[in-house]
Amino acid sequence: MGEGPATRVSLSLPEGTAEAIRARVGKREFSAFVATAVERELRGQILDEYLADYEERNGPPSDEAKGRARRVFDEVFAEEEQWPAAG
Repeated sequence: MGEGPATRVSLSLPEGTAEAIRARVGKREFSAFVATAVERELRGQILDEYLADYEERNGPPSDEAKGRARRVFDEVFAEEEQWPAAG
């Protein structure tokens, strides 16, 4: 995701949503904001699909496994200063 040259696409958004984005990031950063949001959504869908597949094959993760995963995510994202710790 996010690789290669930019390509122009047509996108329809509710007017209020477009105005809220412009108010938050300005006109010049509108496309970057939308691209980041789309990539975040794609990553979330991929993770959801992986977790559903995992649960189908292995059953739901234990509370212990969930705690370990939370600690790993907290450590990785806190180190990269990209994500607030879920703690």
